[in-house]
Amino acid sequence: MVNNNNNGDALVPRKGKKPLCKHTEDALNQYFTTLNGDRPGDLYDLVIGEVERPLFKAVMDYTQGNQSQAAGILGLNRGTLRKKLKAYSLIR
Repeated sequence: MVNNNNNGDALVPRKGKKPLCKHTEDALNQYFTTLNGDRPGDLYDLVIGEVERPLFKAVMDYTQGNQSQAAGILGLNRGTLRKKLKAYSLIR
């Protein structure tokens, strides 16, 4: 179970588990370590692409494919959600 509190700490797990932001920070630090000093390009697009698809898939699974519910959970309008789902080949 996660808390969504008023001080900006969204998705902070209960019972001492690591919050999503810490997993993200750890993954990025590991990514930079593997670059061996090389500079990444288009990092923002890379990260968004890596995070968005599993996010949309998880929400669509959670809502059992209900796009209206998924759009509400994600805070997107249904048209934007459909466009993203098509872009990630999550719908036809």
